[in-house]
Amino acid sequence: MLRQESEEYMNRRDFVMGSAAALSGRAESKRDRIRIGIIGTGNRGTSHLGGALQIPWVDVPALCDIDRQALAKAQDRLQSAGRPKAELYTGAEDAYRGLIARDDLNAVIIATPWKFHAPMSIDAMKAGKWVGVEVPAAQTVEECWQMLRASQSTGTPCMMLENWSFRRDNLAVLNMIRLGLLGEIVHCHCAHGHDCLYWYFDQSGNPRWCGEYLIDRNCDQYPTHSLGPVLSWMDINCGDALDTIVSMASRSLGIKHYFAETMGRDSAAARRHYRQGDIISSLIKTKNGNTIVLNNDMQLPRPYDDRWMIQGTEGLYSEEHNGIYLWRRSPKEHQWEPFPPYQAKYDHAWWRPEASAQPGADPIAAGHGGTDQLLMHKFYEAVRDRTPLPLTLEDGLTMSVVIPLSDESIAQGSTLVRFPDFTEGRWKTSRPYFAMDRTK
Repeated sequence: MLRQESEEYMNRRDFVMGSAAALSGRAESKRDRIRIGIIGTGNRGTSHLGGALQIPWVDVPALCDIDRQALAKAQDRLQSAGRPKAELYTGAEDAYRGLIARDDLNAVIIATPWKFHAPMSIDAMKAGKWVGVEVPAAQTVEECWQMLRASQSTGTPCMMLENWSFRRDNLAVLNMIRLGLLGEIVHCHCAHGHDCLYWYFDQSGNPRWCGEYLIDRNCDQYPTHSLGPVLSWMDINCGDALDTIVSMASRSLGIKHYFAETMGRDSAAARRHYRQGDIISSLIKTKNGNTIVLNNDMQLPRPYDDRWMIQGTEGLYSEEHNGIYLWRRSPKEHQWEPFPPYQAKYDHAWWRPEASAQPGADPIAAGHGGTDQLLMHKFYEAVRDRTPLPLTLEDGLTMSVVIPLSDESIAQGSTLVRFPDFTEGRWKTSRPYFAMDRTK
């Protein structure tokens, strides 16, 4: 049966609503508009702008980027949509401070290079702005704690915008798990398999801002897409918690091989040294004794897939097979059933037409099949109504901290490293809160 909202959740809600009353320019009722600022107008920031323009009650009066050309394109997109011009902030890396100092913004969206996520989020929280920050939220353990303390001390909510938690298939699986169809969950495998060299390097082989990380660091660089749905599937931070991680890296061959074959073995890109291993594999154990296998696979040639597999005492789901097997329920023993009929049957309320989260908008026309629009609509609803954000900051930090922990484990010869507890013990009594669907 579905678990009910806990007293802890309601206390968190009261805390957020009470602290939000101090925000300048806050919404006074559910019918009010909200005003957001977007910091970073590259590919991801532009996507967020496009999503905001689909919501009639979201205004975007402020944009910030050090790239004047990207900023101008974002301004043009606003005007093409019939919206008023935004005030633009540019010229230096600290230009964003002018945006967050405005007293007419309810929230800011941070879609900048990774190294700016934590410092900008902290500054925005200190300025009293609700924060939606792109993945990953932080790069170091210290940054994670700094973000948490900033939110606690200011009472300002912050959420990492992990969209894969909101995927239609993943939410249907979550409903099935909560209804007990997979039994008691014991294990999960998740991976981010995506050939992203085009993202890390330009056509000349020069590293973009994110490519520098492959040169300087060897770790799971991008764990949040893999772990996003897993946290809710396994009740992480609300009944269980990640305890230890052991990580290992394969040889680093793929990047040099690609550039040697496409640009020549004597090219600068082929001769450059890359610390990043081609495949990062991590084994995580939870406080309750469950296990997670986590893979990062982003430098070798391959089709895209996430390879989620969640397994319990009564059956398992596999994204790779697009299938499900339920002991004593599936018609053929030890054979996969197609997942789509189960998705239709256990579709989450957020995706069912009669409970559309996006009135007046076409969710399927938005990014990632509507997933991005659902994520942001839920974020903006919380900002507007001053209710808890759909994902907690602690969850975002738990996913992000895999980056430095895997780095540490690999550097020490694949030794065991312990996770910090960002809930500070509350995981023992907290109850699941994300995407509670009481209609099932």
